[in-house]
Amino acid sequence: MPIVDVQVVVAEGASVPAGAPQALASALATVFASPPGRVWVRLALLPASFYAENDEPATVLPVFLRILLADLPSSEVLSIQSKAIANAVATCLNRQPELVHVEYAPPGRGRVAFGGELLE
Repeated sequence: MPIVDVQVVVAEGASVPAGAPQALASALATVFASPPGRVWVRLALLPASFYAENDEPATVLPVFLRILLADLPSSEVLSIQSKAIANAVATCLNRQPELVHVEYAPPGRGRVAFGGELLE
């Protein structure tokens, strides 16, 4: 069930590689060991002019992910998984893994509904 929101900071006039959403969905499905049609990716571009870091010029172009899972695995699994996610996303978007930042949302079970059906 992973739902992955990807926000890519891009230089003015830049974009992401063609086919990036599908490439991300496929790469993340491998990380999550998900069957076809079970990983959803929403990709948004954030112009660098809308991004800042304190006391630093906006020369770094990071990628932010928010991942919603039905249940969160152990912290040990999250640590391994987040590294695999950063590597997969970096490859798909031609970025460095160090610039891919992963946030796990609270578990979706009991609060997310698909087609009106609550995930229990």
